Amino acid sequence: MKNCAGIMIQGTSSDAGKSFITTALCRIFSNMGYSVCPFKSQNMSNNSCVTPDGLEIGRAQGVQAEAARTEPQTYMNPILLKPRKDTSSEIVLMGRVFDAPCDINYYRTFTMNRGLQALREALAIIDEKYEVMVCEGAGSPAEVNLNSAEIVNMRVAKEADIPVLLVADVDRGGSIASVVGTLDLLGEDRKRIKGIIFNKFRGEISLFEDAVKFTEKKTGIKVVGVMPWLSDIVIEGEDIMSINWNRGRCGQPEETLLIGVVKFPRISNHTDIEAFRFEPDADIIEISSPADINLLDAVILPGTKSTVLDMKYLIDSGIADKIRSFYKKGGTVYGICGGYQMMGEKIDDRFLRDNDKISEIEGLGLLPAATVFDTEKTVVRRKGHTIHAYFKEETPVDGYEIHFGKTIPIRSDSNFAPLFILDGRTDGMAQSDLQAAGGYLHNVFHNDIFRTVWLNSLRKKRKLPERDVLFTADSKEAAYDELAEQALRNLDIDYIKEIMNLEQR
Repeated sequence: MKNCAGIMIQGTSSDAGKSFITTALCRIFSNMGYSVCPFKSQNMSNNSCVTPDGLEIGRAQGVQAEAARTEPQTYMNPILLKPRKDTSSEIVLMGRVFDAPCDINYYRTFTMNRGLQALREALAIIDEKYEVMVCEGAGSPAEVNLNSAEIVNMRVAKEADIPVLLVADVDRGGSIASVVGTLDLLGEDRKRIKGIIFNKFRGEISLFEDAVKFTEKKTGIKVVGVMPWLSDIVIEGEDIMSINWNRGRCGQPEETLLIGVVKFPRISNHTDIEAFRFEPDADIIEISSPADINLLDAVILPGTKSTVLDMKYLIDSGIADKIRSFYKKGGTVYGICGGYQMMGEKIDDRFLRDNDKISEIEGLGLLPAATVFDTEKTVVRRKGHTIHAYFKEETPVDGYEIHFGKTIPIRSDSNFAPLFILDGRTDGMAQSDLQAAGGYLHNVFHNDIFRTVWLNSLRKKRKLPERDVLFTADSKEAAYDELAEQALRNLDIDYIKEIMNLEQR
Protein backbone atom coordinates (compact mmCIF):
# COMPACT_ATOMS: atom_id res chain seq x y z
CA MET A 1 0.00 0.00 0.00
CA LYS A 2 1.37 3.42 -0.97
CA ASN A 3 -0.54 5.92 1.16
CA CYS A 4 -2.02 3.93 4.03
CA ALA A 5 0.09 2.37 6.78
CA GLY A 6 -0.99 -1.13 7.73
CA ILE A 7 -0.60 -3.96 10.20
CA MET A 8 -2.03 -7.49 9.98
CA ILE A 9 -3.12 -9.64 12.90
CA GLN A 10 -2.90 -13.37 12.30
CA GLY A 11 -3.41 -16.20 14.78
CA THR A 12 -2.04 -19.62 15.51
CA SER A 13 -5.64 -20.89 15.58
CA SER A 14 -9.25 -19.81 15.45
CA ASP A 15 -10.41 -17.90 18.56
CA ALA A 16 -6.85 -16.90 19.46
CA GLY A 17 -8.12 -13.36 19.88
CA LYS A 18 -7.39 -11.80 16.48
CA SER A 19 -10.64 -9.83 16.44
CA PHE A 20 -10.02 -8.59 19.99
CA ILE A 21 -6.51 -7.33 19.18
CA THR A 22 -7.68 -5.82 15.89
CA THR A 23 -10.48 -3.97 17.69
CA ALA A 24 -8.03 -2.68 20.30
CA LEU A 25 -5.64 -1.34 17.66
CA CYS A 26 -8.50 0.30 15.76
CA ARG A 27 -9.45 2.28 18.86
CA ILE A 28 -5.82 3.07 19.75
CA PHE A 29 -5.01 4.53 16.33
CA SER A 30 -8.33 6.37 16.23
CA ASN A 31 -7.53 7.90 19.62
CA MET A 32 -4.22 9.05 18.14
CA GLY A 33 -6.11 11.00 15.51
CA TYR A 34 -5.62 8.74 12.47
CA SER A 35 -8.41 7.79 10.08
CA VAL A 36 -8.58 4.03 10.61
CA CYS A 37 -10.08 1.21 8.53
CA PRO A 38 -10.53 -2.36 9.77
CA PHE A 39 -10.17 -5.03 7.10
CA LYS A 40 -10.74 -8.75 6.73
CA SER A 41 -10.72 -9.94 3.14
CA GLN A 42 -12.74 -13.11 3.77
CA ASN A 43 -14.89 -13.93 6.76
CA MET A 44 -16.75 -17.18 7.42
CA SER A 45 -19.59 -16.42 9.79
CA ASN A 46 -23.37 -16.34 10.05
CA ASN A 47 -22.95 -13.30 12.27
CA SER A 48 -23.32 -10.35 9.95
CA CYS A 49 -23.83 -6.61 9.88
CA VAL A 50 -25.80 -4.44 7.46
CA THR A 51 -24.01 -1.34 6.17
CA PRO A 52 -25.74 2.06 5.90
CA ASP A 53 -26.46 1.37 2.21
CA GLY A 54 -28.15 -1.96 2.96
CA LEU A 55 -25.30 -4.36 2.14
CA GLU A 56 -23.91 -7.20 4.22
CA ILE A 57 -20.50 -7.73 5.86
CA GLY A 58 -19.17 -9.73 8.79
CA ARG A 59 -20.29 -8.50 12.20
CA ALA A 60 -16.73 -8.36 13.52
CA GLN A 61 -15.79 -5.72 10.97
CA GLY A 62 -18.89 -3.74 11.91
CA VAL A 63 -17.71 -3.77 15.54
CA GLN A 64 -14.16 -2.83 14.53
CA ALA A 65 -15.49 0.05 12.43
CA GLU A 66 -17.38 1.25 15.50
CA ALA A 67 -14.16 1.08 17.52
CA ALA A 68 -12.39 3.01 14.74
CA ARG A 69 -15.20 5.60 14.76
CA THR A 70 -16.12 5.06 11.13
CA GLU A 71 -19.14 3.68 9.26
CA PRO A 72 -19.03 0.00 8.25
CA GLN A 73 -18.55 -0.44 4.49
CA THR A 74 -18.40 -3.45 2.19
CA TYR A 75 -14.72 -2.98 1.33
CA MET A 76 -13.90 -3.69 4.98
CA ASN A 77 -15.01 -7.30 4.39
CA PRO A 78 -15.38 -7.88 0.64
CA ILE A 79 -16.06 -11.63 0.96
CA LEU A 80 -18.41 -13.12 3.54
CA LEU A 81 -19.03 -16.87 3.54
CA LYS A 82 -22.25 -17.87 5.31
CA PRO A 83 -22.33 -21.62 6.03
CA ARG A 84 -25.49 -23.32 4.81
CA LYS A 85 -24.52 -26.92 5.54
CA ASP A 86 -21.34 -28.83 6.35
CA THR A 87 -19.98 -28.76 2.80
CA SER A 88 -21.16 -25.48 1.28
CA SER A 89 -21.70 -21.80 2.03
CA GLU A 90 -23.43 -18.80 0.54
CA ILE A 91 -20.95 -16.28 -0.90
CA VAL A 92 -21.62 -12.63 -0.16
CA LEU A 93 -19.37 -10.57 -2.44
CA MET A 94 -19.04 -6.84 -1.80
CA GLY A 95 -22.21 -7.01 0.26
CA ARG A 96 -24.43 -8.93 -2.18
CA VAL A 97 -25.15 -12.62 -2.67
CA PHE A 98 -22.85 -13.96 -5.40
CA ASP A 99 -24.53 -16.32 -7.83
CA ALA A 100 -22.30 -19.30 -7.12
CA PRO A 101 -22.07 -21.76 -4.23
CA CYS A 102 -19.07 -22.06 -1.97
CA ASP A 103 -18.54 -25.80 -2.27
CA ILE A 104 -15.70 -28.20 -3.05
CA ASN A 105 -14.73 -26.14 -6.11
CA TYR A 106 -14.54 -22.82 -4.23
CA TYR A 107 -10.76 -22.72 -3.98
CA ARG A 108 -10.37 -23.79 -7.62
CA THR A 109 -12.78 -21.40 -9.28
CA PHE A 110 -13.42 -18.39 -7.04
CA THR A 111 -10.59 -17.38 -4.74
CA MET A 112 -7.84 -16.81 -7.28
CA ASN A 113 -10.19 -15.16 -9.78
CA ARG A 114 -13.12 -13.05 -8.60
CA GLY A 115 -12.04 -13.32 -4.97
CA LEU A 116 -8.53 -12.01 -5.56
CA GLN A 117 -9.95 -9.25 -7.74
CA ALA A 118 -12.31 -8.16 -4.92
CA LEU A 119 -9.41 -8.21 -2.45
CA ARG A 120 -7.35 -5.91 -4.64
CA GLU A 121 -10.29 -3.58 -5.29
CA ALA A 122 -10.94 -3.26 -1.56
CA LEU A 123 -7.29 -2.57 -0.73
CA ALA A 124 -7.16 0.13 -3.39
CA ILE A 125 -10.20 1.90 -1.90
CA ILE A 126 -8.75 1.72 1.61
CA ASP A 127 -5.36 2.99 0.43
CA GLU A 128 -7.05 6.03 -1.04
CA LYS A 129 -9.42 6.83 1.84
CA TYR A 130 -7.57 6.05 5.09
CA GLU A 131 -4.30 6.65 6.91
CA VAL A 132 -4.18 3.35 8.83
CA MET A 133 -5.49 -0.15 8.04
CA VAL A 134 -5.73 -2.80 10.75
CA CYS A 135 -6.12 -6.11 8.95
CA GLU A 136 -7.33 -9.38 10.45
CA GLY A 137 -6.53 -12.86 9.17
CA ALA A 138 -8.59 -16.01 9.59
CA GLY A 139 -7.88 -19.30 11.31
CA SER A 140 -4.16 -19.95 10.95
CA PRO A 141 -1.68 -19.01 8.18
CA ALA A 142 -0.16 -22.49 8.54
CA GLU A 143 -3.06 -24.36 6.88
CA VAL A 144 -0.76 -25.95 4.30
CA ASN A 145 -3.62 -27.62 2.42
CA LEU A 146 -5.18 -24.20 1.66
CA ASN A 147 -2.18 -21.91 1.24
CA SER A 148 -1.84 -22.22 -2.53
CA ALA A 149 -5.21 -20.50 -3.02
CA GLU A 150 -5.92 -18.65 0.24
CA ILE A 151 -6.85 -14.97 0.13
CA VAL A 152 -7.18 -14.15 3.81
CA ASN A 153 -3.78 -14.56 5.47
CA MET A 154 -0.28 -14.25 3.98
CA ARG A 155 -1.50 -13.48 0.48
CA VAL A 156 -3.24 -10.40 1.89
CA ALA A 157 -0.08 -9.35 3.74
CA LYS A 158 1.86 -9.66 0.49
CA GLU A 159 -0.74 -7.84 -1.60
CA ALA A 160 -0.83 -4.97 0.90
CA ASP A 161 2.89 -5.28 1.70
CA ILE A 162 2.35 -4.97 5.45
CA PRO A 163 3.96 -6.57 8.53
CA VAL A 164 2.21 -9.29 10.54
CA LEU A 165 1.72 -9.86 14.27
CA LEU A 166 1.05 -13.47 15.31
CA VAL A 167 -1.40 -14.00 18.18
CA ALA A 168 -1.48 -17.15 20.35
CA ASP A 169 -4.05 -18.16 22.98
CA VAL A 170 -2.28 -18.87 26.29
CA ASP A 171 -5.48 -19.97 28.05
CA ARG A 172 -5.96 -22.82 25.59
CA GLY A 173 -2.55 -24.30 26.48
CA GLY A 174 0.35 -25.14 24.18
CA SER A 175 0.76 -21.54 23.04
CA ILE A 176 4.57 -21.66 22.73
CA ALA A 177 4.43 -24.86 20.71
CA SER A 178 1.72 -23.40 18.48
CA VAL A 179 3.85 -20.30 17.82
CA VAL A 180 6.98 -22.31 17.03
CA GLY A 181 5.05 -24.81 14.91
CA THR A 182 3.22 -22.09 12.98
CA LEU A 183 6.46 -20.26 12.19
CA ASP A 184 8.13 -23.50 11.11
CA LEU A 185 5.33 -24.21 8.61
CA LEU A 186 5.31 -20.74 7.06
CA GLY A 187 8.45 -21.14 4.97
CA GLU A 188 9.30 -17.94 3.11
CA ASP A 189 6.27 -16.17 4.58
CA ARG A 190 7.85 -16.38 8.05
CA LYS A 191 9.84 -13.21 7.31
CA ARG A 192 6.61 -11.17 7.38
CA ILE A 193 6.03 -12.04 11.05
CA LYS A 194 7.48 -9.06 12.92
CA GLY A 195 6.05 -9.72 16.35
CA ILE A 196 4.29 -12.22 18.61
CA ILE A 197 1.43 -11.52 21.03
CA PHE A 198 0.44 -13.97 23.73
CA ASN A 199 -3.24 -13.46 24.54
CA LYS A 200 -5.69 -14.42 27.33
CA PHE A 201 -3.13 -14.92 30.11
CA ARG A 202 -4.70 -15.53 33.52
CA GLY A 203 -2.81 -14.47 36.64
CA GLU A 204 0.34 -12.50 37.26
CA ILE A 205 1.92 -11.70 33.90
CA SER A 206 5.43 -11.63 35.40
CA LEU A 207 5.12 -15.42 35.76
CA PHE A 208 5.20 -15.62 31.95
CA GLU A 209 8.54 -13.78 31.57
CA ASP A 210 10.59 -16.95 31.13
CA ALA A 211 8.21 -18.06 28.37
CA VAL A 212 8.68 -14.72 26.62
CA LYS A 213 12.48 -14.98 26.80
CA PHE A 214 12.41 -18.57 25.53
CA THR A 215 10.13 -17.68 22.64
CA GLU A 216 12.26 -14.74 21.53
CA LYS A 217 15.46 -16.83 21.71
CA LYS A 218 13.87 -19.79 19.92
CA THR A 219 12.24 -17.80 17.12
CA GLY A 220 14.36 -14.68 16.83
CA ILE A 221 11.13 -12.64 16.77
CA LYS A 222 10.16 -10.00 19.32
CA VAL A 223 7.30 -10.75 21.71
CA VAL A 224 5.32 -7.52 21.44
CA GLY A 225 3.40 -8.22 24.62
CA VAL A 226 1.26 -10.47 26.78
CA MET A 227 -2.43 -9.56 27.00
CA PRO A 228 -4.27 -10.57 30.18
CA TRP A 229 -7.59 -12.37 30.36
CA LEU A 230 -10.19 -9.60 29.99
CA SER A 231 -13.55 -11.24 30.69
CA ASP A 232 -15.04 -8.05 32.12
CA ILE A 233 -14.67 -6.08 28.87
CA VAL A 234 -17.78 -6.63 26.74
CA ILE A 235 -16.91 -6.63 23.03
CA GLU A 236 -19.20 -8.41 20.57
CA GLY A 237 -17.69 -11.69 19.39
CA GLU A 238 -17.22 -12.80 15.80
CA ASP A 239 -18.63 -16.30 16.01
CA ILE A 240 -20.23 -18.85 18.29
CA MET A 241 -16.87 -19.76 19.83
CA SER A 242 -16.68 -16.24 21.25
CA ILE A 243 -19.99 -16.27 23.14
CA ASN A 244 -19.72 -15.73 26.86
CA TRP A 245 -22.97 -17.24 28.09
CA ASN A 246 -22.50 -15.62 31.52
CA ARG A 247 -23.80 -18.56 33.55
CA GLY A 248 -23.91 -17.53 37.21
CA ARG A 249 -22.46 -14.06 36.57
CA CYS A 250 -25.03 -12.15 38.58
CA GLY A 251 -24.77 -13.98 41.87
CA GLN A 252 -28.04 -14.12 43.84
CA PRO A 253 -30.54 -16.23 41.82
CA GLU A 254 -33.57 -14.81 43.64
CA GLU A 255 -32.62 -11.36 42.30
CA THR A 256 -31.50 -12.48 38.84
CA LEU A 257 -33.41 -12.82 35.60
CA LEU A 258 -32.44 -16.04 33.85
CA ILE A 259 -32.81 -15.67 30.08
CA GLY A 260 -32.25 -18.80 28.03
CA VAL A 261 -31.03 -18.58 24.43
CA VAL A 262 -31.42 -21.64 22.24
CA LYS A 263 -28.03 -22.63 20.83
CA PHE A 264 -29.20 -23.73 17.39
CA PRO A 265 -26.77 -25.85 15.35
CA ARG A 266 -27.03 -23.15 12.66
CA ILE A 267 -27.29 -20.10 14.91
CA SER A 268 -26.68 -16.73 13.25
CA ASN A 269 -26.40 -13.14 14.43
CA HIS A 270 -25.97 -14.25 18.04
CA THR A 271 -24.78 -10.72 18.89
CA ASP A 272 -28.49 -9.86 19.15
CA ILE A 273 -28.19 -11.06 22.76
CA GLU A 274 -24.97 -9.22 23.63
CA ALA A 275 -26.76 -6.16 25.05
CA PHE A 276 -28.01 -8.24 28.00
CA ARG A 277 -24.42 -8.54 29.18
CA PHE A 278 -24.58 -4.90 30.28
CA GLU A 279 -27.64 -5.53 32.46
CA PRO A 280 -26.59 -6.09 36.10
CA ASP A 281 -29.45 -8.47 36.94
CA ALA A 282 -29.62 -10.60 33.76
CA ASP A 283 -27.87 -13.91 33.10
CA ILE A 284 -27.80 -15.45 29.64
CA ILE A 285 -28.08 -19.23 29.80
CA GLU A 286 -27.36 -21.58 26.90
CA ILE A 287 -30.23 -23.91 26.02
CA SER A 288 -28.98 -27.11 24.42
CA SER A 289 -31.39 -29.61 26.04
CA PRO A 290 -34.93 -29.54 27.46
CA ALA A 291 -33.59 -29.59 31.03
CA ASP A 292 -31.91 -26.22 30.50
CA ILE A 293 -35.34 -24.54 30.36
CA ASN A 294 -36.19 -25.33 33.98
CA LEU A 295 -36.33 -22.22 36.19
CA LEU A 296 -35.88 -19.73 33.32
CA ASP A 297 -37.73 -16.42 33.20
CA ALA A 298 -37.66 -16.17 29.41
CA VAL A 299 -36.54 -18.01 26.30
CA ILE A 300 -35.08 -16.23 23.27
CA LEU A 301 -35.06 -17.97 19.89
CA PRO A 302 -32.27 -16.26 17.91
CA GLY A 303 -31.60 -16.14 14.19
CA THR A 304 -30.59 -19.19 12.21
CA LYS A 305 -29.18 -19.97 8.79
CA SER A 306 -31.91 -22.59 8.30
CA THR A 307 -35.23 -22.08 10.05
CA VAL A 308 -36.61 -25.41 8.85
CA LEU A 309 -33.65 -27.56 9.88
CA ASP A 310 -33.28 -25.86 13.25
CA MET A 311 -37.04 -26.22 13.84
CA LYS A 312 -36.55 -29.92 13.18
CA TYR A 313 -33.70 -29.84 15.71
CA LEU A 314 -36.07 -28.33 18.30
CA ILE A 315 -38.64 -31.05 17.65
CA ASP A 316 -36.20 -33.97 17.60
CA SER A 317 -34.37 -32.81 20.74
CA GLY A 318 -37.55 -32.35 22.76
CA ILE A 319 -36.81 -28.65 23.22
CA ALA A 320 -39.89 -27.67 21.18
CA ASP A 321 -42.28 -29.49 23.52
CA LYS A 322 -40.45 -28.07 26.54
CA ILE A 323 -40.79 -24.51 25.21
CA ARG A 324 -44.52 -25.06 24.63
CA SER A 325 -44.88 -26.35 28.19
CA PHE A 326 -42.81 -23.43 29.52
CA TYR A 327 -45.10 -21.00 27.69
CA LYS A 328 -48.29 -22.66 28.95
CA LYS A 329 -47.01 -22.25 32.52
CA GLY A 330 -46.57 -18.51 31.99
CA GLY A 331 -43.02 -18.36 30.61
CA THR A 332 -42.06 -15.58 28.19
CA VAL A 333 -40.76 -16.39 24.69
CA TYR A 334 -39.25 -13.96 22.14
CA GLY A 335 -38.20 -14.89 18.61
CA ILE A 336 -35.79 -12.96 16.37
CA CYS A 337 -35.85 -13.50 12.60
CA GLY A 338 -35.67 -17.30 12.15
CA GLY A 339 -36.71 -17.68 15.78
CA TYR A 340 -39.75 -15.52 15.03
CA GLN A 341 -40.60 -17.75 12.07
CA MET A 342 -40.46 -20.81 14.36
CA MET A 343 -42.97 -19.27 16.78
CA GLY A 344 -45.76 -19.48 14.21
CA GLU A 345 -47.93 -22.48 13.44
CA LYS A 346 -46.33 -23.55 10.17
CA ILE A 347 -43.19 -23.03 8.05
CA ASP A 348 -43.73 -23.55 4.31
CA ASP A 349 -40.59 -24.12 2.23
CA ARG A 350 -42.24 -25.55 -0.88
CA PHE A 351 -39.45 -24.20 -3.14
CA LEU A 352 -36.74 -25.62 -0.83
CA ARG A 353 -35.16 -22.19 -0.47
CA ASP A 354 -34.31 -22.57 3.22
CA ASN A 355 -33.16 -26.18 3.00
CA ASP A 356 -33.02 -28.95 0.40
CA LYS A 357 -35.07 -31.69 2.09
CA ILE A 358 -38.17 -30.58 3.99
CA SER A 359 -40.95 -28.67 2.21
CA GLU A 360 -43.10 -28.02 5.30
CA ILE A 361 -42.75 -28.31 9.06
CA GLU A 362 -44.86 -27.39 12.07
CA GLY A 363 -43.84 -24.42 14.22
CA LEU A 364 -44.15 -23.92 17.93
CA GLY A 365 -47.67 -22.55 17.57
CA LEU A 366 -47.15 -19.65 19.98
CA LEU A 367 -48.17 -17.00 17.44
CA PRO A 368 -51.16 -17.13 15.05
CA ALA A 369 -48.92 -16.81 12.00
CA ALA A 370 -47.21 -18.83 9.28
CA THR A 371 -44.04 -18.32 7.24
CA VAL A 372 -43.64 -18.95 3.52
CA PHE A 373 -40.16 -18.96 1.96
CA ASP A 374 -39.64 -17.48 -1.48
CA THR A 375 -36.60 -16.61 -3.61
CA GLU A 376 -36.22 -12.99 -2.50
CA LYS A 377 -33.68 -12.17 0.20
CA THR A 378 -34.26 -9.11 2.38
CA VAL A 379 -31.13 -7.24 3.49
CA VAL A 380 -31.97 -3.78 4.78
CA ARG A 381 -31.46 -1.43 7.70
CA ARG A 382 -34.72 -0.53 9.45
CA LYS A 383 -35.89 2.32 11.65
CA GLY A 384 -39.26 2.91 13.29
CA HIS A 385 -41.09 2.52 16.58
CA THR A 386 -43.35 0.22 18.59
CA ILE A 387 -47.08 0.27 17.93
CA HIS A 388 -48.10 -2.43 20.42
CA ALA A 389 -50.42 -1.31 23.21
CA TYR A 390 -48.12 -2.70 25.92
CA PHE A 391 -45.77 0.20 25.20
CA LYS A 392 -47.43 3.22 26.77
CA GLU A 393 -45.52 5.51 24.40
CA GLU A 394 -44.06 4.98 20.95
CA THR A 395 -40.64 3.47 21.62
CA PRO A 396 -38.06 4.16 18.86
CA VAL A 397 -36.20 1.16 17.47
CA ASP A 398 -33.69 0.54 14.74
CA GLY A 399 -31.75 -2.44 13.47
CA TYR A 400 -31.61 -4.51 10.33
CA GLU A 401 -33.25 -7.42 8.55
CA ILE A 402 -31.44 -10.32 6.85
CA HIS A 403 -33.81 -13.11 5.88
CA PHE A 404 -35.72 -15.10 3.32
CA GLY A 405 -39.42 -15.67 3.79
CA LYS A 406 -42.49 -13.70 4.85
CA THR A 407 -44.49 -14.20 8.03
CA ILE A 408 -48.19 -13.41 7.88
CA PRO A 409 -51.15 -13.78 10.29
CA ILE A 410 -53.28 -16.83 9.49
CA ARG A 411 -56.24 -16.08 11.76
CA SER A 412 -57.66 -13.19 13.70
CA ASP A 413 -56.88 -13.14 17.41
CA SER A 414 -57.57 -10.04 19.49
CA ASN A 415 -54.92 -11.11 22.00
CA PHE A 416 -52.14 -10.51 19.41
CA ALA A 417 -51.11 -7.37 17.54
CA PRO A 418 -48.23 -6.13 15.37
CA LEU A 419 -45.16 -5.07 17.34
CA PHE A 420 -43.46 -2.41 15.18
CA ILE A 421 -43.83 0.07 12.38
CA LEU A 422 -40.54 -0.01 10.45
CA ASP A 423 -40.08 2.37 7.55
CA GLY A 424 -43.85 2.57 7.09
CA ARG A 425 -44.64 -1.16 7.30
CA THR A 426 -45.65 -3.37 10.20
CA ASP A 427 -43.30 -6.01 11.56
CA GLY A 428 -43.54 -8.64 14.22
CA MET A 429 -46.33 -9.81 16.48
CA ALA A 430 -46.84 -9.84 20.23
CA GLN A 431 -49.32 -11.06 22.78
CA SER A 432 -51.04 -8.37 24.85
CA ASP A 433 -48.62 -8.84 27.79
CA LEU A 434 -45.56 -9.65 25.59
CA GLN A 435 -45.54 -13.25 26.84
CA ALA A 436 -45.13 -14.43 23.24
CA ALA A 437 -43.53 -11.95 20.85
CA GLY A 438 -41.09 -11.67 17.99
CA GLY A 439 -40.13 -9.97 14.78
CA TYR A 440 -37.59 -9.80 11.98
CA LEU A 441 -35.65 -6.89 13.48
CA HIS A 442 -32.08 -7.84 14.39
CA ASN A 443 -30.41 -5.78 17.12
CA VAL A 444 -33.82 -5.21 18.65
CA PHE A 445 -32.49 -5.66 22.19
CA HIS A 446 -29.71 -3.17 21.51
CA ASN A 447 -32.50 -0.55 21.59
CA ASP A 448 -32.17 0.43 25.23
CA ILE A 449 -35.75 1.53 25.94
CA PHE A 450 -37.28 -1.48 24.19
CA ARG A 451 -34.97 -3.86 26.06
CA THR A 452 -35.81 -2.19 29.38
CA VAL A 453 -39.57 -2.45 28.82
CA TRP A 454 -39.24 -6.14 27.92
CA LEU A 455 -37.02 -6.86 30.93
CA ASN A 456 -39.35 -4.93 33.23
CA SER A 457 -42.20 -7.17 32.07
CA LEU A 458 -40.14 -10.11 33.39
CA ARG A 459 -39.29 -8.27 36.60
CA LYS A 460 -42.98 -7.59 37.25
CA LYS A 461 -43.77 -11.29 36.93
CA ARG A 462 -41.07 -12.05 39.50
CA LYS A 463 -42.14 -9.16 41.75
CA LEU A 464 -38.69 -7.65 41.36
CA PRO A 465 -38.24 -3.85 41.27
CA GLU A 466 -38.35 -2.33 37.81
CA ARG A 467 -35.18 -0.67 36.57
CA ASP A 468 -34.47 2.54 34.71
CA VAL A 469 -33.10 2.48 31.18
CA LEU A 470 -29.45 1.47 30.94
CA PHE A 471 -27.94 3.24 27.93
CA THR A 472 -25.43 0.86 26.35
CA ALA A 473 -23.78 3.29 23.92
CA ASP A 474 -21.78 4.80 26.76
CA SER A 475 -20.94 1.33 28.07
CA LYS A 476 -19.75 0.19 24.64
CA GLU A 477 -17.57 3.27 24.21
CA ALA A 478 -16.12 2.69 27.66
CA ALA A 479 -15.41 -0.94 26.73
CA TYR A 480 -13.53 0.07 23.57
CA ASP A 481 -11.50 2.61 25.54
CA GLU A 482 -10.74 0.12 28.32
CA LEU A 483 -9.65 -2.48 25.74
CA ALA A 484 -7.39 0.12 24.12
CA GLU A 485 -5.97 1.07 27.52
CA GLN A 486 -5.19 -2.57 28.29
CA ALA A 487 -3.44 -2.94 24.93
CA LEU A 488 -1.43 0.25 25.51
CA ARG A 489 -0.43 -1.07 28.92
CA ASN A 490 0.59 -4.55 27.76
CA LEU A 491 1.75 -4.20 24.15
CA ASP A 492 4.72 -2.29 22.73
CA ILE A 493 2.69 0.15 20.64
CA ASP A 494 5.77 2.21 19.74
CA TYR A 495 7.31 -0.90 18.18
CA ILE A 496 4.09 -1.62 16.28
CA LYS A 497 4.08 1.94 14.89
CA GLU A 498 7.75 1.54 13.95
CA ILE A 499 7.24 -1.62 11.88
CA MET A 500 4.24 0.05 10.21
CA ASN A 501 6.40 3.07 9.30
CA LEU A 502 3.64 5.15 10.82
CA GLU A 503 4.42 8.84 11.11
CA GLN A 504 4.47 10.18 14.65
CA ARG A 505 1.68 12.41 15.90
